[in-house]
Amino acid sequence: MSVLTRDEAQTRAKLLDVHRYTIDLDLTCGDDTFDSRTVIRFTVRADQDATDTFVEVKPAQLRSVTLDGHPLDPETLDENRLPLKNLTPGEHELRVDAAMRYSRTGEGMHRFTDPTDGETYLYTQLFMDDVQRVFAAFDQPDLKSVFDLSLKAPEDWTVLANSITEHLGEGRWQAAPTPLISTYLVAVAAGPWHSVRTEHRGLPFGIHCRRSLAPHLDADADELFEITKQCYDRYHEKFEEPYPFDSYDQAFVPEFNAGAMENPGLVTFRDEFVYRSAVTDTERQTRAMVIAHEMAHMWFGDLVTLRWWDDIWLNESFAEYMGYQTLTEATRFTDTWTDFGVSRKAWGYEADQRPSTHPVAPEAVDDTASALLNFDGISYAKGASALRQLVAWLGEKDFLTGINTHFVRHRFANATLADFIDSLAAGTDRDVHAWADTWLRTTGVDTLTPRITPGDDGTCTLTVDRTGSRPHRIAVGLYDQDVADEGRHLVLRERLDLDLPHTTAHPIGKRPALLLLNDGDLTYAKIRFDTQSFQSVHSGLSGLPDPLTRAVVWNALRDSVRDGELAPGAYLEAARTHLPRETDLAIVQGVLAFAAAQVTDRYLNPDQRPAALASLTALCRDLIRRTEDGDHPGLRLIAVRHFIDVAAHPDTIAAWLADGTAPGGPELDPELRWRVLARLAVLGATDETAIAAELERDPSATGREGAARCRAALPDEAAKQQAWEAMFTDDTLSNYLFTATAQGFWQPEQADLVRQYVPRYFQDVVTLAARRGPAIAEAAGRWAFPAHAVDTETLRLGEACLSDDAPIPALRRKLADQLDDLARALRVHEA
Repeated sequence: MSVLTRDEAQTRAKLLDVHRYTIDLDLTCGDDTFDSRTVIRFTVRADQDATDTFVEVKPAQLRSVTLDGHPLDPETLDENRLPLKNLTPGEHELRVDAAMRYSRTGEGMHRFTDPTDGETYLYTQLFMDDVQRVFAAFDQPDLKSVFDLSLKAPEDWTVLANSITEHLGEGRWQAAPTPLISTYLVAVAAGPWHSVRTEHRGLPFGIHCRRSLAPHLDADADELFEITKQCYDRYHEKFEEPYPFDSYDQAFVPEFNAGAMENPGLVTFRDEFVYRSAVTDTERQTRAMVIAHEMAHMWFGDLVTLRWWDDIWLNESFAEYMGYQTLTEATRFTDTWTDFGVSRKAWGYEADQRPSTHPVAPEAVDDTASALLNFDGISYAKGASALRQLVAWLGEKDFLTGINTHFVRHRFANATLADFIDSLAAGTDRDVHAWADTWLRTTGVDTLTPRITPGDDGTCTLTVDRTGSRPHRIAVGLYDQDVADEGRHLVLRERLDLDLPHTTAHPIGKRPALLLLNDGDLTYAKIRFDTQSFQSVHSGLSGLPDPLTRAVVWNALRDSVRDGELAPGAYLEAARTHLPRETDLAIVQGVLAFAAAQVTDRYLNPDQRPAALASLTALCRDLIRRTEDGDHPGLRLIAVRHFIDVAAHPDTIAAWLADGTAPGGPELDPELRWRVLARLAVLGATDETAIAAELERDPSATGREGAARCRAALPDEAAKQQAWEAMFTDDTLSNYLFTATAQGFWQPEQADLVRQYVPRYFQDVVTLAARRGPAIAEAAGRWAFPAHAVDTETLRLGEACLSDDAPIPALRRKLADQLDDLARALRVHEA
């Protein structure tokens, strides 16, 4: 498929104004294809001579094309481009009649049949350049248009779209015409949905899911609507421009590739957010944040849309920042920035230290394939961190003034970084252009290190050494030991505000036990400790009074391990010492995840792994004992999950599975049962009979994924061969079943068994990615990579694969990141 280049998009945007798409989809044509009939009304601008352009479409069969009533030859379709020749200035009408293929990979029109009840559901994901899989379009974000959509579906289905839909009878549905939106934001969801509806401020709200998930959606409907309404109201307090669409539906859809998608009026979410099993309050907070994030997009991305994909930060960074900040301001989730610091920010730091790093706002993105690679921790987490720093530097009042100016200037249109900075500059005397250059046009992570100099009078001064070029407004926390409890608690003496860089030493009084740079986590930088502060961290980390402060410290320890400055075992020791007293669920989850998946599985040498697993098992057992009173169900759930994941011996968890409960709770719901069975599979303590029995007990889509994961994890040559063929030879696996199989396949405990597959991976993954496209390529690079094989031979094989021009961009980027992580792990081994 030909990808659209920036130059081609700019040329076409100068040529055309697109007025209206009239689209008719017939979803009753069978299991493989649907019919798509599109009428595009557009104008060639008067200042253009007769010229050529093209429209994108990727059909199973292109039946007919007419331009201004004259037939065009369907055979002129070149891959996904249909040429339009000798267009003269004035109005034109293009008609395209095609059969289009359903997708099983979450791209275009995805088709899913629920194994629980046999019901079928369809939904679109048209992001970037997948609209052409559903209807013909001038597919670029700055050719906004009105979309007039009608559909035919089975009689008992409900059809959802960007605007209010009306059932006309006999399976015919009509959606109200949209305002001006971009092609990639058109959305359809069709099927026998279970729906819960309400109204807020005169606007219809709806939440929708598969029928088999109805009881679980109903159980959380009040919470989902409450979060939605609270965010909606808070955005209307912040933004002068009102919500710009006629309804607000949220559809939880199966096998979704992202967390959610900001389609105007019809946000689609992965339906794992409809919880079938017990979850922690932090997981509920994450779901709420995604709701807030996607609603922010109604303004950032949908009302005002980027002109080209080099400005994706205008969409994602803003939605990320606004999601966390608005959730904190408007809902019961008031600690969201702690979770951001522990989980999202680490994602940004890691992405920004790889060779594939890029500026938050790159100068130029050449084409759509390159743009797709930039939806990463930099565009989301680093960009949101930069905005949080901007608000700290600029002040929220001036920041919101600039935002509202931006909405007025560009409503229902497109904008660039320069446009946004001009809007900000209109409301402040600060040099926001210089700020943008240093924060948005540069790459990498600054590192801040304190230098404490004692004076003759017993007081000290602070100087901050900085590697990097960005200015930072930070808080510096000065903490003293609480002598009453032998120093296990650290008490805040003072919090100083500093602007970096500065050359003068700052007086801080007597030397504190702990001096913490970036206390409150307002900037984006790695921090280090002076020697005495590190000793205080070692003894008193869990005694720091604020969870966000503790998150900053844990991130500093994590960065030090990754940089080879702190021994991996020392991180495990800190976890063993301080997690039993930790109260914040996001911190417990984040530290345990890094300790297990990175420290134990990758950064320690294989002969050190058994002792590390034993230490983590003991830590989880301590947490389980601590929660026996039933007052901390979320903490207990995290501890039980991780106890299962790090179990080195099967007896205890096998007994839990047989009893249906962990002693003292929780009962083993479907998620925990599959988790136990997967670990038993890794340890060789279960078999196909037990997996089949569990699948009969839970025949849901999630159950099928659990079974695929368990079968791939069995330490058996035949099971490994079957899983490999399912992933790399048989193209019938959906995106989710592919991921589940890949997650089960590689296990550190089975390194000898799967050694032969390491070189095969680098051969087979290239052809798989080329054959099945970007979504499977990304999954194969992320989940099917042999991450456990931390050795120079794996690195050599990977580098040889990258030296070939064969890997498609989505796979090439993922492999480059995986190999950089592998090289980092090898450096940690050496250190």
